[in-house]
Amino acid sequence: MSSLTTKVEVPNVVLQSSFTMPLIGLGTAAESNGDQPIKQAVLEAIKVGYRHFDTASMYGSEQALEQAISEALKLGLINSRDQLFITSKLWLPDNHPHLVLPSLQKSLQTLGLEYLDLYLIHWPMSAKPGTWDFPFQQEEIVPFDLKGVWASMEECHNLGLTKSIGVSNFSTKKLEHLLSFATIPPAVNQVEMNASWQQKNLTEYCKSKGIIVTAYSPLGGKGTIWGSNEVMDSELLKEIAQAHGKTVAQVSLRWLYEQGVSFVVKSYNKERIKQNLDIFDFTLTNDDYQKISQIRQERKVKNGPAGFLVADLWDGEDY
Repeated sequence: MSSLTTKVEVPNVVLQSSFTMPLIGLGTAAESNGDQPIKQAVLEAIKVGYRHFDTASMYGSEQALEQAISEALKLGLINSRDQLFITSKLWLPDNHPHLVLPSLQKSLQTLGLEYLDLYLIHWPMSAKPGTWDFPFQQEEIVPFDLKGVWASMEECHNLGLTKSIGVSNFSTKKLEHLLSFATIPPAVNQVEMNASWQQKNLTEYCKSKGIIVTAYSPLGGKGTIWGSNEVMDSELLKEIAQAHGKTVAQVSLRWLYEQGVSFVVKSYNKERIKQNLDIFDFTLTNDDYQKISQIRQERKVKNGPAGFLVADLWDGEDY
């Protein structure tokens, strides 16, 4: 198994907004034992070459990311904030036209930043303002004014508070609706995508519209409330990994990279943070692709942040 001893230069992709985004990002979410593990993971990630960090107001990790960025600057790991690409997201109770700007300003304050590189609508759903329960109950979900919210997202962009704007968990149908009135098209659609949920139709549609797909749960989300072990325990992926002298995780991430999508992978383990970047010295074969196509497909994030069945969340793109 190859080891990673030097800093990796992560490839960039040019977004529709003309800004560049590193194809690999580190996902962050609050740990039950406080900010320290997140801060240490981010610092470790910066040391080995990560420059893209993904957070959200809902994750509770913006504060820890702020601490890590300050420390990285102090230690000289980066020369300026401009060397980093920071993504955050708009949560359901703030998913209303009049709350978008205040929510972004709050995130910037918590992160200690003057601007974000990318701001996403976290879900195509809105909850009653001030409702922070999770999962949300049916009576807490209210109609989503996409047109009004997107106009506010565009305002945030025009004010220079975020360089790019995008969405997360949007189906093809919802993207079509958004593109029918958007003045600034979404730069990114961040969705669940991995070897056990390959999102072929959605990725083809996004490519045709110049929207970059970013995969979350690229290793199946093992350990999360909706995740599964289907990727990491796949016998087919284990066979491929063995043939290349790589880990199942490295094969899974290489597969995503070869699909032309970006991904955010979460790990707070020093060795795995390094290993997840070590995917640029091998290529998958046609035989590998044939095996990967045989993996059983199932969406894991079925109801999103809701504690009930949301009929039109995925617009029939379930299987």
